[in-house]
Amino acid sequence: MIDLNLITYMNEELRRTPTQFRRYMYDDILWEDRMVGIVGPRGVGKSTMVKQHILHQGDKERWLYVSADNSFFYNNSLISLADEWIKENGSHIVIDEVHKYKGWSQELKQIYDTHPQLQIIFTGSSVLDIHQGVADLSRRALMFSMQGMSFREFLNMEKQIEIPVYSLKDILNHEVSVPLDFHPLPYFREYIRRGYYPFSSQPGYGIRLQQVMIQTLEVDIPQYAGMNVATSRKLARLLSILSGQAPYKPNMSRLSVELSVSKNDLPDYLGYLEKAGLIGLLRDETGGLRGLGKVEKVFVDNPNLMYALQGVETNIGNVRETFFYNQMRVKNDVVAAKTTDFRIGDNVFEVGGAKKGQKQLDNNPYGIVVRDDIEQGFGNVVPLWQFGLNY
Repeated sequence: MIDLNLITYMNEELRRTPTQFRRYMYDDILWEDRMVGIVGPRGVGKSTMVKQHILHQGDKERWLYVSADNSFFYNNSLISLADEWIKENGSHIVIDEVHKYKGWSQELKQIYDTHPQLQIIFTGSSVLDIHQGVADLSRRALMFSMQGMSFREFLNMEKQIEIPVYSLKDILNHEVSVPLDFHPLPYFREYIRRGYYPFSSQPGYGIRLQQVMIQTLEVDIPQYAGMNVATSRKLARLLSILSGQAPYKPNMSRLSVELSVSKNDLPDYLGYLEKAGLIGLLRDETGGLRGLGKVEKVFVDNPNLMYALQGVETNIGNVRETFFYNQMRVKNDVVAAKTTDFRIGDNVFEVGGAKKGQKQLDNNPYGIVVRDDIEQGFGNVVPLWQFGLNY
């Protein structure tokens, strides 16, 4: 028999789940697949989204929602829970924060193979790499990766201003349509400081954001990578160094000296920070496939983190580049360009303030000037804020 405390916990969690706003990923997920995994950085709304999905079901009594850090699992396994839920005529089980359960991948595989009538949905840290060491699960689970909120989502959730998603082509062709008397710049300035995470409207946003970083550095990454405390401190030091210079081309030799680590370990450290949603790595085109090229620039992941790490010293020029890369990477393959800031397909982009000129584009017919502090674009000049409408 299912522990009634789990049912009580689920009902309370569902009762407190907001339903007015759903993240961009909601309609992209193939919810009907037998095993669905949703990964992403801490705080981007994965838990809320899966609970919203349960609330939209007509047969909620056949659904079970649990968190993998529930004290129930001190003396019970995921496998035994699934066995009991099947006996109760359950058909769906949602496991939140699955990475907090030791041996989660092996047990999910066994549940999948033993109970073909049971659907499994799980969420986990973006640090998890289910394609490494757990190949059997990677062939079974349909995985989705979730990022923080776009500027468009922030306007919808926080300001009740509804604007549809616009493709990159729409944006470059000046086809963005907004409500009458909508002036985006004050909202945009607010967003880059406190709008990327869905908990931005809650009190103590800065404190919560610091806690996200601490938990990611001290718990998520070390747990995944088997690091000791000293190594996790070096990761924190690395993030601090990067935040003061990003975006910039990493000097591996200098970083290895500053951190007192082997130069050969630094690519792994950067990879952990990228997976965890703390930095972004802009690569060149040599990899052929997305994310496989040589790292040309290191960014702090999003402008909110930049302000959390640097405060009043945050450079607005760096913020602009970070915003562009952060927003456009979700739907586009963004790579480094030779003479401009970014390349997406045939187009190259130079990002700057309201007076940013055309010089660096060198008459490139596919060159785009991305300007901050303007409401509308013209010709090959496009407002920076509009690139936040891409998802």
